[in-house]
Amino acid sequence: MVMPWPWPMPDDHSFRAIWDEPQGHDEDVRLAALVAQRLSADWTTRRQQITVLVQNRVVILTGLVAAAETRRAAGELAWDIEGVVDVCNALRLAGPRRGRR
Repeated sequence: MVMPWPWPMPDDHSFRAIWDEPQGHDEDVRLAALVAQRLSADWTTRRQQITVLVQNRVVILTGLVAAAETRRAAGELAWDIEGVVDVCNALRLAGPRRGRR
């Protein structure tokens, strides 16, 4: 007869879910906050629609910006944050809207 493995009690600390383990998420959150703060403080990127995501210390910039210079500046500002290992600059230029046909 095979004995079933007992389920852990709620106060048993031997069982932990994967998402409870520290995996560097705090560092990603810290870096995202620093990049967002830097982008909102710079006059070039201040009023742009930029979303900042950080995964494994890689900054991902998405959204729309008014000019190529703004796109370049956002990438450089993100690279200047200590702890960033890479920047994926996926910002798009906001061009004139075309009507659908």
